[in-house]
Amino acid sequence: MTDPTATEVSPAIIAAVERLMRRVEDFPAAGVQFCDLTPVLADPDGFDAVVAGLVASHEIGSVDYVAGLDARGFLLAGAVAVQLHTGVLAIRKAGKLPPPVHSRSYELEYGAATLELPADGLDLRGKRVLVVDDVLATGGTLGAAVGLLDDCGAVVAGLSVVLEVPGLGGRDRLAGTPLTCLTVA
Repeated sequence: MTDPTATEVSPAIIAAVERLMRRVEDFPAAGVQFCDLTPVLADPDGFDAVVAGLVASHEIGSVDYVAGLDARGFLLAGAVAVQLHTGVLAIRKAGKLPPPVHSRSYELEYGAATLELPADGLDLRGKRVLVVDDVLATGGTLGAAVGLLDDCGAVVAGLSVVLEVPGLGGRDRLAGTPLTCLTVA
């Protein structure tokens, strides 16, 4: 199943995700099912299909940066940025960047976390940013990324993820920001 607001998703994406994704019960905490797309990204055809799907709803010149969320989002964002001929931003987990940083803390279903961007050497004011990640679950991480980019003066042009885990409220939490999900868990 795909996001009805997105362009039609290639059967190759759905097949790659269904064939290669690992589901890990009780990780990273009891009661959480982790959807691991690492095997999809390691497969050349799967990776190519996913990147093509993430790029499909955007045109060259429509964004200034593609931002990837630590860590699998980095892999996707780099590939999408190359296809869109733009720069790439790495939105990092707390403590990975030297100060000063812009930061945004948020709650997860199994704890709390913080995302960061450099506060020096990177002027995002008015820049259009596409945020890319592997999985949308509760929307906490993507919501924090949107807030962080807003705090930096950027314009979030859209959110693109490979997989949505339905029933966890992520889509509702991100209402008002254009969202593309290639497939659902």
